[in-house]
Amino acid sequence: MDKYTYIANAHGAYIDELYKAYQQDPESVDFGWRKFFEGFEFSTVYTENGHDGEAAPVAAPASATAGESEKEVAVRNLIYAYRSRGHLRSKTNPVRERKDRKALLDLQDFGLTEADLDTVFNVGESIGIGPAKLRDIIEAVKKIYEGPIGYEYMYIRDPEVLSWLQNKIEKESLNFNPGINYKKRILSKLNEAVVFENFLHTKFLGQKRFSLEGGETTIPALDAIIDKASELGAKEVVIGMAHRGRLNVLANIMGKTYEQIFSEFEGTAVPDLTMGDGDVKYHMGFSSEVDTPSGFKVNLKLAPNPSHLEAVNPVVEGFVRAKIDCMYDRDPRQIVPILIHGDAAVAGQGIVYEVTQMSKLDGYKTGGTIHFVINNQVGFTTDFEDARSSIYSTDVAKIIDAPVLHVNGDDPEAVVFAVRLATEYRQKFGNDIFIDMVCYRRHGHNESDEPKFTQPHLYSLISKHPNPREVYNKALISRGEIDAELAKNMDKEFRQMLQDRLDMVKQKPLPYNYQPMEKEWQSLRRSKPEDFNQSPETGVAEEVIEKVGKALTSVPQGFKPLKQIEKLLKERTDMFFESRQLNWAAAELLAYGSILAEGKVVRLSGQDVQRGTFSHRHAVLRDANTSAPYCNLNYIQEEQKPLEIYNSLLSEYGVLGFEFGYAMANPSALVIWEAQFGDFANGAQVMIDQFISGTESKWQRMNGVVMLLPHGYEGQGPEHSNARPERFLQLAAENNMFVTYVTTPANFFHFLRRQLALPFRKPAINMSPKSLLRHPAVISPVEAFTQGSFKEVIGDDYAAAKSVKKVLLCSGKVYFDLLEEQQRNERKDVAIIRMEQLAPFPKVQLEAELKKYKNAKVYWVQEEPENMGAWMYILRIMRNGVEDVVARKASASPATGYLKVHVKEQQELVERAFAV
Repeated sequence: MDKYTYIANAHGAYIDELYKAYQQDPESVDFGWRKFFEGFEFSTVYTENGHDGEAAPVAAPASATAGESEKEVAVRNLIYAYRSRGHLRSKTNPVRERKDRKALLDLQDFGLTEADLDTVFNVGESIGIGPAKLRDIIEAVKKIYEGPIGYEYMYIRDPEVLSWLQNKIEKESLNFNPGINYKKRILSKLNEAVVFENFLHTKFLGQKRFSLEGGETTIPALDAIIDKASELGAKEVVIGMAHRGRLNVLANIMGKTYEQIFSEFEGTAVPDLTMGDGDVKYHMGFSSEVDTPSGFKVNLKLAPNPSHLEAVNPVVEGFVRAKIDCMYDRDPRQIVPILIHGDAAVAGQGIVYEVTQMSKLDGYKTGGTIHFVINNQVGFTTDFEDARSSIYSTDVAKIIDAPVLHVNGDDPEAVVFAVRLATEYRQKFGNDIFIDMVCYRRHGHNESDEPKFTQPHLYSLISKHPNPREVYNKALISRGEIDAELAKNMDKEFRQMLQDRLDMVKQKPLPYNYQPMEKEWQSLRRSKPEDFNQSPETGVAEEVIEKVGKALTSVPQGFKPLKQIEKLLKERTDMFFESRQLNWAAAELLAYGSILAEGKVVRLSGQDVQRGTFSHRHAVLRDANTSAPYCNLNYIQEEQKPLEIYNSLLSEYGVLGFEFGYAMANPSALVIWEAQFGDFANGAQVMIDQFISGTESKWQRMNGVVMLLPHGYEGQGPEHSNARPERFLQLAAENNMFVTYVTTPANFFHFLRRQLALPFRKPAINMSPKSLLRHPAVISPVEAFTQGSFKEVIGDDYAAAKSVKKVLLCSGKVYFDLLEEQQRNERKDVAIIRMEQLAPFPKVQLEAELKKYKNAKVYWVQEEPENMGAWMYILRIMRNGVEDVVARKASASPATGYLKVHVKEQQELVERAFAV
């Protein structure tokens, strides 16, 4: 074998770092490396022909020293290789042998032989055992890196983090030996987990419960995370997880009463139907307050989740960020997010990548997330080899240098060590960390499914395999740490307790103290149908407009704006203080400023939102020389919150989910997500369908998140014209959300302010303007901002009511095309009514306008194709109240890609509206 293999096996970047250190101080590197670099430098200075023949014998002793050094280097490389690749040989699989991943950790891979085993090497010092024989060095690295935990961390580029982890792994893991009380706690949590599952399996045979059997060590793991986090300053833990094991977590971590859980199975629970239909028992959220073994109180939250795996992740992160911003003085150590994943989902769902990529961004970071993977080695019926190309399901961790601890789910003490280390890491460094607990799934995907159809061999092994409690019990007894009688009694007592609870069905719920934000939610109420007949007053005082206007038109001394921005500031000055006519951008910024002046939170994120896709907003200005940012709205008055406006990563699904979570936590925040074009909102369709539209009905949570979706036909083609309003209108029912298409700056101002002025919260989706941002007719006088409220319907002040024979009912941009035609041809016999709000349907407001035109026929006009837009919704609600529709012909694609065709279609549509 090539005697230089040991160099080929070494990590190039590592050698570079060592060489730089050697160049600065030769004594700072190990003796062996020092000799290696001396030889390297010698070879670069003296070429092959650089010596005469007489000098050759002098090199002989050096070759002997080099020989010894070569072995030392080889052993160092062996240790490095164990740190890098030892996880490939770790004993993490409880039910079957691991695949051979070619770890290359044998002696011959480093140019070493068995003859070297009794040679003492100084490099033993690097793993804390001092100069040692090779056999002792190998025994030590095998114990550390081939045990029940596989450590992946050597790709981390921060030397401080690397050093800290290395110390924890190579020193503390070997010495980890929890006291007898801690071991009893682990066993008691395992007992609770195992018996809970067994009991449900016995009493409710055939019912779906998505059991934790095979992965019961999740319960002592979560218990340990919460305990360690509380020790390190955490006051709250927010958990996001899918259905597998959720009921067990609710009972044994969250403290949900067994009465509630069992009555849901027996069908005796009465859901709160005042708020909607609810969801299945293994989806709903829950809050509690628990005392940890360390003596601290911790608030626990389990977020509601749908069956769409991993969809809850950004919601949890947004929820946590809102608490960090508004409750915990921006200190993320006080609140810890835990995301519990399945192995198939964490590898397969793209939302995991999006959320991981968000973890260090200013607008979205939450001080690190603890990711806990319940790796049961199968996804429904799909083998892991068919579920991912990567070796591990957690390989997404590497994109952000997050360490991964792979751990055997049948070794609860190893799991507890791993999660405590993970919690300490998160609290110290504020970064994500992944625990991959390799376990198994005792039953099929649900309890009535037969897994042997697809994994006969695996399930043959599982059927004979004892559960984690039995495995741990046996280990403790064999170590003489707990006697068999105690273990048996703990089991018996817990079974009896469960039986008593089912018989008596009475249990005292944990006391709960509401947090400040929860009290704010309690001050709100549910909406009533009559609430939608008139929007609340949302005007602001003239002084507010003046101080917001002043902030928007001022920049600090020494700030050098671009020429275009100088012009913009002059235009703002003119609008606020001279012409007193505000365009769309000014009205929008005034709305945000007025809310900030009330001491509330405004948060806006999305792609390019600081400037605005269409260069209209300019909420953040940049210095022409330094690029330093300046946000005018942060300087309205003393004692105000900053405008939280963030350009997002190029994601829809993850970012919208984050903002939904933020709004779910804080009812006093105006939280907005803006799509670059409304067409791209369908990238977040899962979030819209599973969370936003059903937030009250399904999750029993109000939410005021706002979606701004640029929409309108302007010849920009099929991907830049249509935000699919029909989809939102199809989801609109039971007054669940506002769907609007606002056309005036003042109405947009009132729309935004209405979100926080109402005594309840609703999601709001607005089809926002593009060309109208600069349309000369789209301006509003300052007086429209000092009084009034949102107008759901705007009538016609041009047509002569008595002579009107036809009413064109429309929404949005097409109004201005119709208006131009009406006025050019002086069609006072045709009235144009704008529906600024489509859902909840403004029946009272629309009837008030329509009754002005008693004998007129009503037509719905839209620029979208007939099978899109609001037409089907209007037809369903108005039925016989509308004659017909004027629209583009039904189409598979939203719009033509040719500008000339678009212009022709638009003109024909307008002409048809007046001719029909």
